[in-house]
Amino acid sequence: MTVRTRIAPSPTGDPHVGTAYVALINYCFAKKNGGKFVLRIEDTDRARSTRESEAAILDSLDWMGLSWDEGPDVGGPHGPYRQSERSEIYREHVKKLLDAGNAFKCFCTPQRLEEMRAAQRASKLPSRYDGLCTSLSAEAIAKNEAQGVPYVVRLKVPAEGVCVVHDMKRGAIEIEWSSVDMQVLMKSDGMPTYHLANVVDDHLMEITHVFRGEEWLSSAPKHLLLYKYFGWEPPQLLHLPLLRNPDKSKLSKRKNPTSILFYKALGYLPDALLNFLGLLCVMPPAGEEMMDLALMTDRFTIEHVSLGGPVFDVAKLDWLNGRYIRERNDLDGFLAKVQAWGLDPVRLRRIAALAQPRIERLSDLGPLLAFFFSGRLDVTAEELRSSKLDDAALRKALQLATWGFDALSSWETGEIEAVLKGVAAAVDVKLRDVTRPFYVAITGSATSVPLYDAIEILGRDIVRERLRHALKVLGGVTSSELKEWQK
Repeated sequence: MTVRTRIAPSPTGDPHVGTAYVALINYCFAKKNGGKFVLRIEDTDRARSTRESEAAILDSLDWMGLSWDEGPDVGGPHGPYRQSERSEIYREHVKKLLDAGNAFKCFCTPQRLEEMRAAQRASKLPSRYDGLCTSLSAEAIAKNEAQGVPYVVRLKVPAEGVCVVHDMKRGAIEIEWSSVDMQVLMKSDGMPTYHLANVVDDHLMEITHVFRGEEWLSSAPKHLLLYKYFGWEPPQLLHLPLLRNPDKSKLSKRKNPTSILFYKALGYLPDALLNFLGLLCVMPPAGEEMMDLALMTDRFTIEHVSLGGPVFDVAKLDWLNGRYIRERNDLDGFLAKVQAWGLDPVRLRRIAALAQPRIERLSDLGPLLAFFFSGRLDVTAEELRSSKLDDAALRKALQLATWGFDALSSWETGEIEAVLKGVAAAVDVKLRDVTRPFYVAITGSATSVPLYDAIEILGRDIVRERLRHALKVLGGVTSSELKEWQK
């Protein structure tokens, strides 16, 4: 048997350091065992998936030094490697499930489903489909289809007994079938859900070992049931602990930067970031913590993967990155790193175009443009405050902008301006009155180069972190405020 592992990111946002962590473990295990490492793009969420996000994921993993043997960019014998290009394959397998009586068509309306869930919540019961459409006659199904009634396809789940999930680290885990929902497998638009596509693709791509985040453990019974219905041998499973903040909370962009792009923009070196993630799952040689990918692969064992939440300690990453800057680069290498990070000709040209009309001496460039090459800005609450907004309205504006920027599918000045116009309307002030504190939060000064252009050049990740820092300087946001503003 040839070992085959995979990483299957969803291109619906920024490339996450957790994705790189899981990819590293899959890569090391495959290569340690003479196998293949596959990259698959799970883009069945057509509303949120973008090719820009896919490109960012591929570029980020490649920047970190991880390569794959098969994938959407390199091809391979088991393609296509984008789920959006495999729709006919999924339809064929859904038909097999329906024909065998292992799935059923559900015609329940969204209103009926919400009423069902509300009743379950009121009775303090688990939220799961009640099986109404499992009893529909063939005549009723045919009538609904003839009338064009929308439907989804759901998985039939046993009403009693337990499912035993065998995890390579955790052993046998028993999950009651009564707690497992009758999962939607095919949506009303004909697109598969993650659960169906995941199982079909892992089988057809001959994946032998699935190493994924522990948040998918509760879904394992659905997947194992699908393997049983199709008559396939399931892969071996290992559910990896989620990366944690130093306070043991889940690593989340709401609290700390999680995007690989953020760490790249701040000047972390890719081999240092990969080494840092490797320390969370590979035992380093005695007395040494600097490891390249070859050494991490050679020393990797499943036994060294801890089930305790590995801590993403930025202070440790800073220390390690500093060592790489000093110890793994001579002066010419260091200069090359600096040029690649901050002096990219395309980026530099855009920055220069903003600066040229606004300076009288070349020495003015330093103060004017320093924010483009900085991490966290040292701004105060007094600098952020505006005569047109009280602190509550200002915090609301910063939070609404953060949500608005996160929701943008394209990062362009026109879209950025539209978000801030919406924020101004939400806090009932003119646009020029809301932009001043944003100038301070983003550039560190009340006057600078054009704000929208600066935000576009800095990128979503740096901007998100600066807005989060501004909110923290102003005292943060309460849970009641978040609930009110989300309305």
